This record gives sequence, C-alpha cells and structure tokens, in this order.
Amino acid sequence: MSATDIPENAPEHCPGPTTEQAGTASACQGCPNQNVCATAPKGPDPDLPFIKERMDSVKHKILILSGKGGVGKSTFTSQLGFALANDENIQVGIMDVDVCGPSIPKIMGLEGEQIHQSLSGWSAVYVQDNLGVMSIGFMLSNPDDAIIWRGPKKNGLIKQFLKDVDWGDLDFMLVDTPPGTSDEHLSIIQYLKESGIDGAVIITTPQEVALQDVRKEIDFCRKVKIPIIGVVENMSGFVCPKCKGESVIFSPTTGGAKKMAEDVKIPFLGSIPLDPRIGKACDTGVSFLDEYSDSPACKAYLDIITEIKSSLTTQGNF
Repeated sequence: MSATDIPENAPEHCPGPTTEQAGTASACQGCPNQNVCATAPKGPDPDLPFIKERMDSVKHKILILSGKGGVGKSTFTSQLGFALANDENIQVGIMDVDVCGPSIPKIMGLEGEQIHQSLSGWSAVYVQDNLGVMSIGFMLSNPDDAIIWRGPKKNGLIKQFLKDVDWGDLDFMLVDTPPGTSDEHLSIIQYLKESGIDGAVIITTPQEVALQDVRKEIDFCRKVKIPIIGVVENMSGFVCPKCKGESVIFSPTTGGAKKMAEDVKIPFLGSIPLDPRIGKACDTGVSFLDEYSDSPACKAYLDIITEIKSSLTTQGNF
C-alpha cells in the first residue's frame, strides 16, 4: 500500500482502505470513511488486469475536466471528437462518465440509441465508422429519468465501460467527466493507472467564480499525478454571427484563464468565444466545426486542437 492510497481526511494511523484491517482497526473509530472501508473488497482489484488488457489497444487517453459545472466540458469533448475523427484513418472513442448528467448522446446526435452486446462485449454506439461513444444515457428507457446512485454503483458502471466494452483499436479515447474531484474522477484514474493517461484538458470560463473551482481541479491533477495538457477558456466573449463583432459576457475580473495558467504554471491552450450556433449544433447533434466553419469559434477550436496534438507530440506520445 502506498501513501497515496490513504484518504487526506483519514486518521493519523490509518491502515489504508485496501488492507484487511480497513474499517475495523482502532484508528478507524470515528473516521467518516469507516463504513466504506469496512465493506469494500480487500486487496488488489481483480478486474484491473482485464481493464489493462482492454486499454492496451488505446493509444491516447485524455480526460476532459473542470471543477465547475456548466463550463462546456461535454461540448468541448464532442467537438474534439468530431475534429479528430475528420481524419478517417484515426479511430476515436468518447466515454461519458458523467453518470448523473449524461449529455453526450444528445450532443453527438445519438439520442434514443441503445447498447448492443456481442461475444466480445458491449458495443459502443457509433456516430460514424471511426467515432464511437459509450454513455449511461443509452441505458435509460426515458431520457428524463433521474439517476439516483451512490458512489459504488457509479464506480461499477465506469469499470464496465472500461472492462466490458469492445472499444477495438483506438487512437484516442476522450473521457468526459462530471464537475468536481470525487468518485467518478478517482475511479477513472484508478482503473486507467496501469495503462496510462496522457493528460487532462481543463475547461473553464473567464469569471472568478469558475476559476476558483478550476484551481481545485488543477490541484487534484497534481495530487493524483495526472499530467495537465493545458487549460481552455470557454465562453470568453460573444461573437455576432452577422457582423463578427465580439462582446464580453463573463468579465475576467482576475485576469481570466490565461492569467490563472501563468500563475499556476500550466499551458494555456486558448480561448473559445460564444457563438449561439454552438448551442444549436449541440441540440441537433451535429458537428459545429463542420456546419459553421466560418465562425471565429471554429477557428479557436481548431487552434486549440492543434495545440493538444502538439503537446502529445512534445511528450513523445503522438
């Protein structure tokens, strides 16, 4: 057991959540994690070797993160997926681990689709031949159904997405995550640890109320040793589709994402202005980049995607 296995809010002599004494040792009395540790399976997760075997066929794994909700993680993930898949020689998979708010099926034009099973496992749902998607949204009988699950059930689903889905040989797996630094994030990192994560793209909007949560996400990445590819400032201004004039909507009172990136010494990938047609593209499930190539937001997306590819090349991973 390593020191990183022990939760930060654990008592001084915590035996560790994977040991035989977890939840029953004297040091566990009064710990908020006592019941979870006592009932959790002990020892190494027997499914990890199967996950590693599946993930060994995926070249690049990129997490899309943000401590703040509503900043456009799913929108960015979808457009990154569409852009990468424009090259028919590149195979892309999108895994939606936002269990309680799965919006990827709608954004990708796959609403109403269902998961099918074959001898090799669950089959991803395909937008096109080289762009597959997996989401709990495909499992709901009604898209308006609330998913009221505790952490262990969420973690079990994420494990199934990695272990039981026949992803095939992928060049890129993009993982769309919920806001925060909790169960889903810890699970995906634990399960992908052996096969490796190339890095995280962190999404924010310019205002301080978003940046303060995004700083926590940056701290999270550093604590769990996930490389940060860079930060993207979304909704950085409003671009009029007719006159192309830009207006500030969310005022960057503390300097915005660029200043924050400089302060915490991480790459700034670029800013994406608001364009009302982005929302229209997401509602209708089409690629904004293909439909509205004249938009300044489209150019911003493509420049950022080039930066991401360049970062992977610099790391020797592309």
